Amino acid sequence: MDLECGSYLTYHAKSAVLQKKLGMSEIDRALQNLFSIRMRLGLFDGNPTRLSFGLIGSNHVCSKEHQYLALEAARNGIVLLKNSPTLLPLPKTSPSISLAVIGPNANSSPLTLLGNYAGPPCKYVTILQGFRHYVKNAFYHPGCDGGPKCSSAQIDQAVEVAKKVDYVVLVMGLDQSEEREERDRVHLDLPGKQLELINGVAEASKKPVILVLLSGGPLDITSAKYNHKIGGILWAGYPGELGGIALAQIIFGDHNPGDFSFVFDYE
Repeated sequence: MDLECGSYLTYHAKSAVLQKKLGMSEIDRALQNLFSIRMRLGLFDGNPTRLSFGLIGSNHVCSKEHQYLALEAARNGIVLLKNSPTLLPLPKTSPSISLAVIGPNANSSPLTLLGNYAGPPCKYVTILQGFRHYVKNAFYHPGCDGGPKCSSAQIDQAVEVAKKVDYVVLVMGLDQSEEREERDRVHLDLPGKQLELINGVAEASKKPVILVLLSGGPLDITSAKYNHKIGGILWAGYPGELGGIALAQIIFGDHNPGDFSFVFDYE
């Protein structure tokens, strides 16, 4: 390993060298690899502002072309894992359709969609806002206390919301309080009471629900896979500033999520 983006080497590498557990030749090799890459990138070729990318500012980052690229990356990064034949895409022509967006990640802060290693977004669209572009009657309930940790769940309240609508989207998964640099998870289960919330809402809904997962690492969703009341499952990763629009476009059939096109029937 040539580079560790946390504090472990800062705290322990010198001690390892002094104890002769880590040789200086290994450190020299790592530094040579890291600096040779920087040289190839031209980072030592003089005044940075005069290099090819030295004058990039917010006016470039937030251009229409780059915002479209952010949207395209989000759309093509979302993966459809399960779809009942008659569920997705949802109808977008009926003005009377009602939708519930439930879950700790449904209307969360910008940091949730951005994940790790992200600059400030040019604009930010939550998942709930994305769905409200398509559905006037879109209702929201967090379902959990404490975000994705979901130490306690408001299952009864979420069930009542789910009972009143035509379709339900559950937006669950993780955020940086559960996983990030220097914060590894020790199990693959959904945190806290999330699974109980999913099962309770799915059982009460009129139609099979759509489960959306935000995460950077793997999650065990075996029970959801085999639950006939969960008709659709999508993994969205951390889809960025326009992830809310991207997800809505996929669920309402305006974008096809790549290699899983055989699952959707748009005709």
